[in-house]
Amino acid sequence: MYAIIVTGGKQYKVSEGDILYIEKKDAKEGDAVKFEEVLAVSDNGNLTVNPQGASVDATVEAHGKDKKIIVYKYKPKKGYHKKQGHRQPYTKVKIEKINL
Repeated sequence: MYAIIVTGGKQYKVSEGDILYIEKKDAKEGDAVKFEEVLAVSDNGNLTVNPQGASVDATVEAHGKDKKIIVYKYKPKKGYHKKQGHRQPYTKVKIEKINL
C-alpha cells in the first residue's frame, strides 16, 4: 500500500514506515503531523485517484539543514563575480499510517 502526497510544493510517494526529508514544518520533534492533501492511494494494485477523506499520519523525528550548495554568479569581461552559500532547512518525518 502506498500513497502520493503533496507537501511543500513537492509530491512524494510514501508507504508505512518510510522516512522522508521534507520542507521545514513548524512542529516539534515527536509531534504528530497529518498530510491531508493526498493525490492517489494504491491498495493491493487498486489505484484510487483523488480519494475523498484520505490522509497520511506521520511523526516528526528531527529538524536539520542539508549540505551547503554554492551559488556562483559570474559575468565575463566585466570583473563581476559573487559567491554565495545556502543550506536548505528540512524536517525528517516517519510515515506511520495511511488512512483511507
